[in-house]
Amino acid sequence: FPGPFTDVVTTNLKLRNPSDRKVCFKVKTTAPRRYCVRPNSGIIDPGSSVIVSVMLQPFDYDPNEKSKHKFMVQTIYAPSNISDMEAVWKEAKPDELMDSKLRCVFEMPNENDKLNDIDASKPAPVQNASKQDGPMPKPHSVSLNDTETRKLVEECKRLQAEVMKLSEENRHLRDEGLRLRKVAHSDKSGSPTALALRDNGSNSLPSLLVVIAAIFIGFFLGKFIL
Repeated sequence: FPGPFTDVVTTNLKLRNPSDRKVCFKVKTTAPRRYCVRPNSGIIDPGSSVIVSVMLQPFDYDPNEKSKHKFMVQTIYAPSNISDMEAVWKEAKPDELMDSKLRCVFEMPNENDKLNDIDASKPAPVQNASKQDGPMPKPHSVSLNDTETRKLVEECKRLQAEVMKLSEENRHLRDEGLRLRKVAHSDKSGSPTALALRDNGSNSLPSLLVVIAAIFIGFFLGKFIL
């Protein structure tokens, strides 16, 4: 019986009748509670055979414990008229009975076989073609589920829209600044102080918008990578 013995283990016995008479058989065991035998008795026609299934019930296997379970297959020539099988066995004389004894052997899989089975069930590792100088990231830092991926995609689209809007406003303000500078240069009656204030105001607004856009992009990239 091959292990592991966490489930029912079945072994088949093939009984063949080489004689020219019918033969009655019966299968006995020293541990009837541990085994289920089907069929455990019957008749075999001349030259025929029958398969007997022996099912070992699950149990806790101890490799240090030697198996003492044994089976015995008893046979007897069938009488001409068979009306009661139990009566045939009760009335049988000892010299008419034939028997074959079998000893049970429990075998556990080899450790190498276990390792091969485990390795075969594991998926092949994916190797990165480029080497990384830093330590490998933790698995939970790079694994994203579908919900997080959708959120990141939506955040990316929103940030891109914000960047495009800020770029448009920046271009509009730059054009407005150029127009104001042209008006200031053409306005000879304007004071130098007022001209300087208009120039500083028009130059500071685009710079502030560029800084805001850079902050949005840096926030998105940092959240996606980490």
